[in-house]
This record gives sequence, structure tokens and C-alpha cells, in this order.
Amino acid sequence: MDYEVSYGAMDPVFNDRNQFSSFYSFVPYQIHRPVSYGAMDPVFSDRHRFPSFYRTVPNEIHEARAIARLLKHFGWTWVGILISDEESGRRAGEELEREISNSGGCVAFLQRLRKSWDIEQEQISKTISVSSVNVVIVHCSKAYMYSGLLDQLQGLPTLVWITTAVTSHLKDFINGPTMNIFSGALEFSIPKGQITGLADFLYSVNPLHFLDNSMVLWLWILTFDCSPDLLNTTFAYKYGFPHCTGSETMRDVEPLLYDAYNFYITYSVHTAVYAVAHALHNMISSKASSGHPSGRESLEKDFQPWQLHHYMRDLHFKTTSGDEIYFDDLGDPPTHFHIFNWHYLDWGNSTRIKVGSFHRSPSGEEQLNIDDRAILWHPDFKQIIPTSVCSESCPPGYRKVPIKEKHICCYDCTFCSEGEITNKSDMANCLACPEDQWSNQKRDACIPRVIEFLAYEDQLGVALTSITSFFSLLTAGVLGVFIKYRKTPLVKANNRDLSYILLLSLLLSFLCCLLFIGRPSKTSCLLRQTAFGIIFTIAVSSVLAKTITVIIAFNATKPGSKLRKWVNPRVSRLLVLFCSLGEVVICTVWLLRSAPFPDIDTRSETGKMILQCNEGSVAAFFAVVAYMGFLALLSFVVASIARKLPATFNEAQFITFSMLVFCSVWVSFIPAYLSTKGRYMVAVEIFAILTSSAGLLGCIFIPKVYIILLRPEHNTKVYLMGRQGTL
Repeated sequence: MDYEVSYGAMDPVFNDRNQFSSFYSFVPYQIHRPVSYGAMDPVFSDRHRFPSFYRTVPNEIHEARAIARLLKHFGWTWVGILISDEESGRRAGEELEREISNSGGCVAFLQRLRKSWDIEQEQISKTISVSSVNVVIVHCSKAYMYSGLLDQLQGLPTLVWITTAVTSHLKDFINGPTMNIFSGALEFSIPKGQITGLADFLYSVNPLHFLDNSMVLWLWILTFDCSPDLLNTTFAYKYGFPHCTGSETMRDVEPLLYDAYNFYITYSVHTAVYAVAHALHNMISSKASSGHPSGRESLEKDFQPWQLHHYMRDLHFKTTSGDEIYFDDLGDPPTHFHIFNWHYLDWGNSTRIKVGSFHRSPSGEEQLNIDDRAILWHPDFKQIIPTSVCSESCPPGYRKVPIKEKHICCYDCTFCSEGEITNKSDMANCLACPEDQWSNQKRDACIPRVIEFLAYEDQLGVALTSITSFFSLLTAGVLGVFIKYRKTPLVKANNRDLSYILLLSLLLSFLCCLLFIGRPSKTSCLLRQTAFGIIFTIAVSSVLAKTITVIIAFNATKPGSKLRKWVNPRVSRLLVLFCSLGEVVICTVWLLRSAPFPDIDTRSETGKMILQCNEGSVAAFFAVVAYMGFLALLSFVVASIARKLPATFNEAQFITFSMLVFCSVWVSFIPAYLSTKGRYMVAVEIFAILTSSAGLLGCIFIPKVYIILLRPEHNTKVYLMGRQGTL
């Protein structure tokens, strides 16, 4: 059985395996060939339609990914695409558009190149001229479609052209007028390799050695402008070509025009032939090693063409250039592209310089290597690297805002809101700063928030601490006076035990203010409101007990009164205990169900982090205040009733005024407390505590201290019994 490998037969008749069971072809569009040297269309990767298709050129899908990686490398997000108006061109355009979109770029336009160049060519040139793109990708395998395009490119803005591997024909159409347009272009190309003996053979070609090969004869005419004596053609004589001397060789041709080492397709053909040869060799060796006869007749009898597929699939060898050749599950070889840069030369020629490569490993890892310094861009570009974007880059501190009904690459830049930043260019969303940080003025970095609380070192903290200390010392002094003069008539007459309880509770109330100053902690948050509420309730309960005691004492002096048994210090103490017990219950429920805790407020003031105590339950807090207010109001009402009683030692008027001060302070406290934030909210509560406590101290005890210390002659039983006023 003879195996025949064709490099040019495209006739479908060769698909008949009954007539041509051992026929193989390398022509790109012969879909039943085992190995293709030029078909890059991804449609051939469909193993259902083409189960035995292999190729020695990369899949176009990987080339699209390579181009997308190249665009991302240079920051080109706004590009145009020109494709040939055919099925393979449309598939390539869709794949390019998909990969560019996946990498964050946008396609401004996708135009099709057609064979007829009239209205279409004008439309394409107009599209390019009005677009803001600076990069255009060309993918077209039909060479005849270029001529009209090149004529239309004259006078258009300077662009960076990127050509795919199937667009290699384009360089053959570039001449003097259009050469400068493509200066700086980037070209993707399949790799070339050394073919042993090919260069020497090509340089030794002579028409005398190929008498029947008209291609060689015509090559001589077109290259040396002369006609070999053996070429007796009407065309040669008509145009007067002189006869060649016969001593011409292809070595004399400019290397830019004829480079025997630069045949890319030839290397792919060479690789394809060797792939089939290796597969056949492996198949024959396998049969021979299993004991099968290796003669020609035995091979024709035992081997079937379909058996070659198994050995093609498991193929793995190295070419003469050292390249590894194998095929994956889709029949694709290792993906490798070279990237060239076109340079326009002053004397009317151009050259290509390799500036990078793209490689895809069997595991799927992709690697793009670009030497930016080796690239020479078109001289019209003033930047080091040309730019191609729809919108200018949004600097740090700004975010991208899409423009309605436009590509995602077209956007506006909006300054980030307070508390948000962008620390990189072209970010789609602003990042919220951590809770303990805030955005700076440029919105490009988070800075620590200013920590705020009512500290002892602050001027406000120093002032409140000083006032608290003063009133605490004053209260302690008054308590000391009352203890020292406890046996005097004035102290005895004003319910000594209740006075002690009231003064001690006022002292503790003043000291409670210190719990509100300083950095909030778990302990201080638990104690500040509950301790103040209970202690202040004891003070108000003492005032209420004092007032009720005055009423009971007045009515007990009447003949036959049954209230005499209630004129007892123990009754007043029980009254204080009973009234205070209600506040204790409220505070206990508060602590058990929703206790206060240290908290951070980052919303009240811009750029600040306020350390505060979260009350846990606002309702419980106001219940504590409301209970104190109820007792104070009750004391005020009772004192108002008793203030005109003509009893000796009646202090109801002083209690009435003190309760008026107390109620006024706490009524105004509620709106002030709710309207302030941060340390000023704490200061408002401290001020309310100090004011109301000072009101009780001043109204009830200061007049008595004045008599005890400055008017001792009035602190006698005789004097007090003779008075009918109030003290």
C-alpha cells in the first residue's frame, strides 16, 4: 500500500476513501487531511466533525488571546478590527472581540473587507477617520482584499496596526506610498525553523536544472528582469526582456526580498510531512515488534488508513530546529507565536525585527514576552508608547462612571465620596475605608480617624473636672460641718439622719461625673448611668422624705392626732429606701437585658471616631431619668403644699425652690442631650448632674451652714422656738 501526501490537491474527489484510501493532503481547506500546515480556523478543533484532524500551526483562538494580552500589556482598551468578509474571518472577528472584552477592552468598530471596493472601502476609511482609536487589528487571509484598502488609508490619522498570522500577505502589497503608514506595526507570525539543506538548495536553483518547471522560469523573469533562453514565451518577447546570462543565482538577490531562511509556511509543511512520517514509522514499528511481517504486501493487507489516527494522536518528536511537536486532544500543536515590529527605511524598503513572543504551555499557562525598548513606533506618535483609549484614565481618588448607551471603556470620572478611596487608576468602584480610618482630601488613601472623647486633658474635660472637684469638696465640707455640729438645735431640727443621707448622696452624685470623663471602658459604661441614677434617686428620695416629714410633724402637733406615731426617723429612712428601690429595679433590669457597652461612632462627625458608651437600651435610660423626674415632681408638689405651714423649722420653701431648679435642669436636658453628639453630649449630661446637685446643695444646706458658721447666736433652741419663719 502506497501512502501519498499532497501539498496542493484541493479537489473533493480525493475525499473518496474507496478510490484513494491512502491519499493525504496538506492543503489548508481540505478538511479530511490528517495534518494541515496552514489551517488556523478553530472550527477544525471540533472533534465530532473532524475527529482525525491535526495541524502544525497554532489555533486562532490562542492567537486571539495573545492579541488580547498584547493590548492589555500596552494599556490599549479602545481598538478597531478589520476582517475578511468570509465565514472564517467572521469567526476570527467574534473570537477577537470576545477575548478583548474578557480582558477589559472594547472594540470600537468591526469592519469587513470585501472583494468589491466602491462604497465599502469609503465606509471603512470614514469609520477609521472619525473613530478615536489608535490601534487597528487586521485579520484577512484573502490577499486581493488589501489593494483597495491600502489606497483608502492615504491621509488617515496615524495608527498602530496589528496583523495576525493569516494576514502575512499584507506585506507583499505594501509599497512606497503605503509603506510609511504601516511603520511601527506589530505582526503575529507562526515560528520559523531551520530545514537542513533547504537554503543551499534554493540558492542553487537555476532554470537549467528545472526545464519543465515554469515557476522557476517566471521567477527568473520577475527577479532578474531577463528571460532565460529556455523560456520561449510570448510574454517575454512582447515586453522585450533581455536574455539571461545563466550565471545568475538567488544569492545575488537582496535578502529582504528573498531570504531562504525565512520561509514560515515551508517550515510548517516540513513539520507536517515529518509528523506523518513519524506516525507511519511508529505504526510500522509497532506492527513489526508484535511479530507481523513487514513486507510491502503484508503492510497493504494489514494496515488501514484510519489506523494512522492513533499514532498521530500519540506523536511526540523534535524537529531539526529543536522544536517539540505533539498534538493535544483537539489536534493542535504547541502554541507559539513570534511578534515582529515593522520598520520603515528611508530608502524605500521596510524590515521586520522580532520584539516578542507568545507561548502557551500544555497546562494552559500563557506567557507573553515583549521587549518594549526594541519597538520603534511611527514617528508621528509623540508618546513613548502610543495610547488608545476611549476615555482618559481616572486617577486615584476617582472612579469610573459608565456613560449610558456607550461601551464600558467610555466613561466619566467621579470623585469618591467621603470615607471612600481609590488607590489605583481606572477603578470601577471606590473602596470604603476601615472603620477606624477615613479618606484624605485627595481620596487616594485612608488615614487614621481623629479619636474623640471627653478626655481629662481637654479644656472642656479640665473645666468639668475642676467644677466636679470643687462641688465634691464643698459637699464634703458641708457634711463635715453637719457632723461636727450634729448636736446643735439646727441640725437636730432638720432631720439629722436624712441630712446625712442627702449630703452623702450629693457627694457621690458629684463624683459620678468623673465616670463620664476619660476613655470609655466596659466598667465605666456599666456604672456611669446606673450609679448616677441610683445615687441621685436616693438624693431626691431624701428630699421627698424631708418634705413629707415636715407635713407629718405639723399635723402631729394637733390635739388628738394619730400621726404622732409616724414622727419617727425610722419612717423617713424606710421612705428613702422604698423610693430608691424602684430605681434599683429599673437599673437591674437594664443591666440584665441590655447593658451599656463601649462603642465607636463613625457617622456623627466627618473624619472622626467618637469613643462613647452605647446605652444599650435608650428606653431604659429615659426610664431612669423619668423615675427621678417623677420623684422630683412629687417632691416639688408636696413641698409647695407645705411651704406655707407655720411650723417651726419648716424648710419646705427651700425644698420647693431646689426642686424647681432640679426639674428645670432635667426638662431642658432632654432636648439638649438628643441634639448633641460625641463629647458634647457627655458634657451636657455632666452639666445637668452638676447643676441639679448644686441646686439641692445650695438651696437646702447653704443657708444652714451660714447660720451654723457665721450666725451661731441663731443656732439655739430659744431662738429657733421663737421663729415662725423658715430656715
